[in-house]
Amino acid sequence: MSKTPTPFQALNVAVLTVSDTRTEETDTSGQTLVDRALESGHNITAKHIVKDDIYQLRAIVSQWIADNDIDVIVSTGGTGFTDRDNTPEALTVLFDKQVEGFGETFRHVSLGEIGTSTIQSRAFAGMANHTVIFCVPGSTNACKTAWDKIIKEQIDASHRPCNFVPHLNLAEKCQSRG
Repeated sequence: MSKTPTPFQALNVAVLTVSDTRTEETDTSGQTLVDRALESGHNITAKHIVKDDIYQLRAIVSQWIADNDIDVIVSTGGTGFTDRDNTPEALTVLFDKQVEGFGETFRHVSLGEIGTSTIQSRAFAGMANHTVIFCVPGSTNACKTAWDKIIKEQIDASHRPCNFVPHLNLAEKCQSRG
């Protein structure tokens, strides 16, 4: 007996750019994520640029996590090693669960694109209040890599054997690989 494929379901996505210097006009990374989400059939429910400040980051993401109309948060920037890169320190404390495989997979995929410089990426992800949160580096190419090679499939209900949609209280449970 074959299982009926799960149809694609549009999710509500919020995009956060973490930067002290970018504006709406110069935010190519955030705009890339917005464009890719829309091209994939999802909705953009919020977009914001915030300075590299732990407490401002936490305030915005906490508000989005509490918003039942936001299913997915994707942030870009603040994941490196400069003194101003504080996204991991700001946001991991908000997670109910870490998604360790995201950072590992991002660095694995990036190895083929930028070589060993990928070890300087602190890309990470987690779940909080049934919202999945992906945090990627601030470069436009890193955003393209993260979306095209990982995030797009993981927020698509039709992707098998598993995706994050069932954990967002929206769809059927993940089907086993068996």
